[in-house]
Amino acid sequence: MNNLFDIQGRTVVITGGTGVLGKAIAKYLASEGAAVVILGRKAEVGVAIADEIKADGGEATFLRTNVLDREALEQNLNDIVEKYGRIDALLNAAGGNMPGATIAPDATFFDLRPEEFQKVLDLNLTGTVLPSQVFMKQMVRQGKGSIVNFSSMAAFRPLTRVAGYAAAKAGISNFTAFLAAEAAKKFGEGIRVNAIAPGFFLTEQNRSLLTNPDGSWTSRGEDVIRQTPFGRMGEPEELCGTIHYLISDASKFVTGTVAVVDGGFNIFAM
Repeated sequence: MNNLFDIQGRTVVITGGTGVLGKAIAKYLASEGAAVVILGRKAEVGVAIADEIKADGGEATFLRTNVLDREALEQNLNDIVEKYGRIDALLNAAGGNMPGATIAPDATFFDLRPEEFQKVLDLNLTGTVLPSQVFMKQMVRQGKGSIVNFSSMAAFRPLTRVAGYAAAKAGISNFTAFLAAEAAKKFGEGIRVNAIAPGFFLTEQNRSLLTNPDGSWTSRGEDVIRQTPFGRMGEPEELCGTIHYLISDASKFVTGTVAVVDGGFNIFAM
């Protein structure tokens, strides 16, 4: 029987590929034989990641993009197809937050800034929809492809403070289910759409929120640890197995799901 997890030679596109999580995922998938295309805005960082992968014997390319710019994404699509001939998987890992879309403990709902709330919705939600529209075209031409969106613990229940981010991530979970059914009905069972919902992982985005300058936990960080049965934050590499599964033939009858990787955070109730 063929190895259901074999991704040798598959082309995997990662938006937000220059972040902490994107880098770890890119390096892992390349080590498993995939050709990885890292998309992001930080050219210096992206090129360095691609060079690191190639130095380890993997195949990687960095392309600069903006997930809210259709013209840039279309150019990325053309460049990828020209180089690799196909797109087998898209990981929509781009996202982020802004201070004005959050509500600090000493603030109230009335301090929320609608313009920044909208920007967070655009970056996370529209920044998932647009790349899916552009890159799924090639998957439809091939008759096969897998999209993995990035949801969050904040999509399952409203975490304090992160009003805009939570709304966007809840939208991503809903959009994942919608697009999974839409793609299967219109284009066949070869096009699958799922999401991954990471628990708490230290990234450049949340490090100052969860840790003090001396590396100790902030009160917010302590709340997360207390709520997580494993008693720790996740390591970026711990997302890789689930993503590998979702883009491989091992999950060929799986679509519309949100896979939780959280050390038990979402099921803990006390």
